[in-house]
Amino acid sequence: MYHMKRSLPRARTRPALSELEHEVMLAVWAASPCTVDSVHQVVSRQRELKEVTVRTVLRRLEQKGYVEHEVEGRAFLYRPVEAPRSLAARAVRHILDRFCSGSVDELVSGLVEADVLSDAELATLEASIKARAGARIKRVKKGR
Repeated sequence: MYHMKRSLPRARTRPALSELEHEVMLAVWAASPCTVDSVHQVVSRQRELKEVTVRTVLRRLEQKGYVEHEVEGRAFLYRPVEAPRSLAARAVRHILDRFCSGSVDELVSGLVEADVLSDAELATLEASIKARAGARIKRVKKGR
C-alpha cells in the first residue's frame, strides 16, 4: 500500500543527545530557568562529575540548539528551547520520514504488529484520537 508523504516544512534536525546530555536536559526541563550549579546538583545524584563538565555539556547543548541562556549577574540562566513533548514529536516525525515514508499509519501499524504497545496504551491512544477527531469536527462545523 502506497502512502503519500506529507510535504510540510520541517524544522532543522538537531544532533542527537548523548546519555549525559539527556540527563542534563531533564534537569533543565524540571528547573528552568536554572544555573550550572542547580543542574550539577541534580545530575550529580546519578553520576559522579564535576561542575565544569556540566558547564561544558550546557554549552554544547546551546550550540546544538537545545538550550539558550541569559546572564543574570555573574550567573548564566539556562532555559530549554522547546518542551520535551515538542522535541519528542519532532523526533517521531524524523522517524516517520526516515523509516516509514512519512506514513503515520505505517508507524502505528508497526508498533501494533510488533506488540510494542500494551492494551492500555492502545486504549489510551484510541481515546486520544477520538477526542481529537471530535474536536476537529466541531471546529469545522463551527467555521461553516
